[in-house]
Amino acid sequence: MMLGAEDSRATEEAKEAERWLADAFGLRGKLEPLPGAHDRNFKVTAADGSRSLFTIHPPGSDPRAELQAAALHHLEQHAPALPLPRLFLGRGGTPLVVVRDTAGLERRLRLTTWLDGTVWAEAPQRGPQAAAALGRLLARLDRSLAAFHHPAATQPHAWDFANAAARRDDAALIAAPERRAAAQEILHRFLLEVAPRLSNLPRQVIHGDANDRNILLDPAGEVSGLLDFGAMVETWRVNELAVAAATVAIGADDPIAAILPLVEAYCVENPIGAVEADVLFDLILTRYAVGMALAARQSRAQPEETWAVLTAMRAQNRALATARLRRAAGHEPVPERRAIENWILKQGGGFGPVLPGSLENLALLPLGADRDDTRGRPFRAALHAALAGIEGTAVGRYGEDRSIYDAQTGAERRTIHHAIDIYAPAGTPVLAPLPGRIAMIGNDTSSDGFGGIIVLEHEAGTPHRFWTFYGHLAPGSLADRTTGAVVAQGDALGRLGLPEENGNWPPHLHMQLMTALCFDRAEAIIGLSLRSAWDLWESIFPNPNGILGLRIETAAIVARDPESLLRLRRQTTSPALTLSYDTPLKIVQGEGAYLIAQDGRRYLDMVNNVCQVGHAHPRVVEAIAQQAARLNTNTRYLHDNLVEYTRRLTRLLPPELSTVFLVNSGSEANDLALRLAKAHTGGTDVMVLDHAYHGNLSSLIEISPRKFDGKGGTGRPRHVWVTEMPDLYRGRFRYGDAEAGARYAEKIATLLRDMSGLNRRLAAFFVEPILGSGGQLVLPDGYLKAACEEIRAAGGVCIIDEVQTGFGRAGSHFWAFETQGVVPDIVTLGKPIGNGHPIGAVACRPEIAAAFASGMGYFNSFGGNPVSAAAGLAVLDIIRDERLMPHAEAMGRYLRDGLTKLAERHALIGDVRGLGLFIGVELVRDRETLEPADTELKAIIEAVKAEGILLSSEGPHRNVLKIKPPLVIAKRDCDFLLQTLDAVMARLA
Repeated sequence: MMLGAEDSRATEEAKEAERWLADAFGLRGKLEPLPGAHDRNFKVTAADGSRSLFTIHPPGSDPRAELQAAALHHLEQHAPALPLPRLFLGRGGTPLVVVRDTAGLERRLRLTTWLDGTVWAEAPQRGPQAAAALGRLLARLDRSLAAFHHPAATQPHAWDFANAAARRDDAALIAAPERRAAAQEILHRFLLEVAPRLSNLPRQVIHGDANDRNILLDPAGEVSGLLDFGAMVETWRVNELAVAAATVAIGADDPIAAILPLVEAYCVENPIGAVEADVLFDLILTRYAVGMALAARQSRAQPEETWAVLTAMRAQNRALATARLRRAAGHEPVPERRAIENWILKQGGGFGPVLPGSLENLALLPLGADRDDTRGRPFRAALHAALAGIEGTAVGRYGEDRSIYDAQTGAERRTIHHAIDIYAPAGTPVLAPLPGRIAMIGNDTSSDGFGGIIVLEHEAGTPHRFWTFYGHLAPGSLADRTTGAVVAQGDALGRLGLPEENGNWPPHLHMQLMTALCFDRAEAIIGLSLRSAWDLWESIFPNPNGILGLRIETAAIVARDPESLLRLRRQTTSPALTLSYDTPLKIVQGEGAYLIAQDGRRYLDMVNNVCQVGHAHPRVVEAIAQQAARLNTNTRYLHDNLVEYTRRLTRLLPPELSTVFLVNSGSEANDLALRLAKAHTGGTDVMVLDHAYHGNLSSLIEISPRKFDGKGGTGRPRHVWVTEMPDLYRGRFRYGDAEAGARYAEKIATLLRDMSGLNRRLAAFFVEPILGSGGQLVLPDGYLKAACEEIRAAGGVCIIDEVQTGFGRAGSHFWAFETQGVVPDIVTLGKPIGNGHPIGAVACRPEIAAAFASGMGYFNSFGGNPVSAAAGLAVLDIIRDERLMPHAEAMGRYLRDGLTKLAERHALIGDVRGLGLFIGVELVRDRETLEPADTELKAIIEAVKAEGILLSSEGPHRNVLKIKPPLVIAKRDCDFLLQTLDAVMARLA
């Protein structure tokens, strides 16, 4: 059988490739040709089954081959975890080996690792998860490439949007008139409107070709590889995202929805600016147009899937598409919203009424998921029942969660209301509250529709154009209205319609404010949105009450899903404010010792000592509500609550501590304690225990080794002296040593001698009576007594931080310092004394308070305000009336006994310790070496959470399980914890 010339040439090329592979890289194996636009690519399977990719670059000196090799080498150093091809070095230790072919031309050879997966175009699992995975990969890739530069990357590339002018000429070659016109229109807009906005945007080297043949997916839908770095170019960073978005949108019913997970995931890892988000929609269109133009230039067939997705994208409302993309990128969906709302706020009383007569006798309809406690009742039935009981003008809230479309099915329904509704008789005139121009007129005859609609455009004197929407009008009252007509403030727009002409609703005005016109006709404007997309529609349809001026609660807080909350939290909250657990919980209610999530699941709260007498204790709630309804002001006025609370508090303290300052938090209390100590002693230096934490103010971070010696810390300040933790489990002196307390205190004496030798003067010794940050460590007997003696002899004062341990938590005593047989000079208290309400306190000896009264004065605006004092009084009453001190002692002993028994079955438990309901369980991998079991504890905490119990870790090694629940915890709760821990530890062993 004779081989054809083409077959013979292919055979020779394969043999040549095999020879080059063996000579250049010392590798032999089976070579399978792969497609490539410019390079010759082969899949290599070696005798041992390992695979690699062998690339032969075109003849001649190819700077782009050098660029690819340099980029892959850079990424191997700076992003080794990314699923990218990795270079094998050839002879001479270079990633590119130069050979000569039979024609004497130079050829560059490259060998890289093989990446498994299915190309995007053929993968069945290319949904939101895959899009998000691609976004994360490209974001990390671009961050890694931000510092990479190469001369070849600056050379023009056909696919780079910077060369759109040349592609416009190529677009003229597209044969189909409709497609040619579309491509030319997109490229024309890019050059005139988009390109000028790109000039100041970030530029860097990007991959530039995340197309459906270069992205690999694994069976789970995760990106397993990114191929072909041949299109790398230095250009605008956002082009990377646009290219990938163009790929992800192909074949999607809603192309923008398909793109959003990609954009959101990219921007979490590598945020883009507002202008980048603004131009993204146009850049995606430009990618399609460039592809069509290049296909025409190269006389290739136009890809039908490109035309299909381009048609779908061009049918999108540009304003809405841009708002959706901005939202995914972490920006305000409509950037003009802020200026519009601020302008409305400044106008104040300059707006006119929307209905004639007075709107003073207003009544809020008790509707929405947060107010209507009837379950399963259709919204119409609830509405009619509510209206029947209303006297005056009924008002429906903006942001209310409704179930209007009762017949609608699907995973999520549109239920969040965009407007304010004002109910009035049919025929009531609707007036323009501000001047404008009629932008749209419509008649929505659909079931549950708006009936007659008029939309006004407002631009004169405003910072940006905006619109107001008026629905449920009588269609006949709009018959003589015309689009474009100018409307003055107070002009009649129409009349309220009868039920049969406005969707069978009771007569009312539905009024929306619109910051962007995202619909092409009035009937398409929506009055309800998906809860999951509320932050998008809230930006497009803000609360209109700035115009209406109704003096009533007109807006509901929309309950968002945890994923939306997490995304929005990232936009406005510092990442320094961390969340608990791998999958954070959305907690919406508390009750006793339990927290309740948004799905109704109850979690036993074993870690929240702030709610001392239980979450939402009705007596605390009532005390706060009643006092807030009467008065809340500062302490420059006389008030019974302040005096009553301080008198009650001092009666619970040793008589030596007779002066009280009330503040707003434990941190404020500790900061004030420092000031008091320095004023009294004249000293500046402070002694603390290692790994201590005393609050989040700057003065307290300075005396908190856990912070200044931890990640991001700046080290110990000169005025701070750190003594060792008296740890009876892993410290120098351990359980069984009767003199351990005195021996640990000797370190304090040593430091004081060092301090004196440096002519430094001590102000205070700051210490917790049970070490929280240290790992729930109970102090050795006699430690505080010996320590305080040394401190006072050196002229300092002893400050006991009872923020976590006071108010009966120790069980046997009201104050944990009492277990050490000492009376401190200053005691500090925090929010547990108000059951989480912002109140704190400092109690001190009167001579210390007198030294502070030096003339400067002390004023804390709301420390000790009547509401906070009422909360504090309620907490004191509850601790007494519900016998919570002996209860804490009994439950604490029961828990410690149970945990000690667990230690007999689980070697991971090294130590059980604590007082009352302040308990620590230290986990170790080896009871001899005491190697901390930190990762094991993290797994236990997550597993216990899945069973409905909330716990946390503590200690220098994060291997101590801390247990400090509300004092109202019941025995059945303790059993639940012990049984769950037993089962989880057995399962994870």
